[in-house]
Amino acid sequence: MLNDEQLLRYSRQIMLPEVEIAGQEAWLNASVLIVGVGGLGSPVAMYLAAAGIGHLILVDDDVVELTNLQRQIVHTTETLGKPKVESAKSALSGLNPDTRITTINRRLTDEELAEQIARADLVLDCTDNFSTRFAINDACVAHKKPLVSGAAIRLEGQVAVFDPRQDDAPCYRCLYREGSDENLTCSESGVLAPLVGIIGSVQAMEALKVLAEVGEPLVGKLLLLDGRYMDWRSLKLRRDPECPCCGQQPEK
Repeated sequence: MLNDEQLLRYSRQIMLPEVEIAGQEAWLNASVLIVGVGGLGSPVAMYLAAAGIGHLILVDDDVVELTNLQRQIVHTTETLGKPKVESAKSALSGLNPDTRITTINRRLTDEELAEQIARADLVLDCTDNFSTRFAINDACVAHKKPLVSGAAIRLEGQVAVFDPRQDDAPCYRCLYREGSDENLTCSESGVLAPLVGIIGSVQAMEALKVLAEVGEPLVGKLLLLDGRYMDWRSLKLRRDPECPCCGQQPEK
């Protein structure tokens, strides 16, 4: 049951007929894993905490640097040199003290990542390299956990939702079989500050929709943004029967 303070705090969401009390309670009872607390992870974590997600698990092994502050809005000048997960925890606790924050300040092994994903209700991939993205996807498929994936670089971004609970839904490996991390990071290619805010906000929106079964999430779709012209495109994604992760395996 929501208390009086929660009813007031979340009143603008609760009044939505698609959400109401049941949707808000779903968010309050949810445990969400956010991998990466940088440009994408900042708005994702802030909006999910503000919306009332009950438990956020933040994973990042980096510290706050001066170049981060141009776009990673959960961090401040005062937290320079501190672990990003601790910097984010401080900001999120101030935003909504009722959201429980668990921090993991190290790079997880594949086994540790799988353990964390198995415990979560939903996973957000806010990383910037294919090796980590593939590991997150593989564990989400194995444990049937919905995954909200975002990417932003230069003036371009993309968002997709992969839900292995649906038999015909594609996974991230249906979209990318192989990946090269070369020139993929913001330090190599650059990025315009609001771009990560736009993409991260869409990720947060999709996460809330999945958790409370609101509307139609971006499952089986890839949403692309060209920031130069503020042009959005939506492409259909189909499950690849030969996908190395979720494809049908031949019978032995």
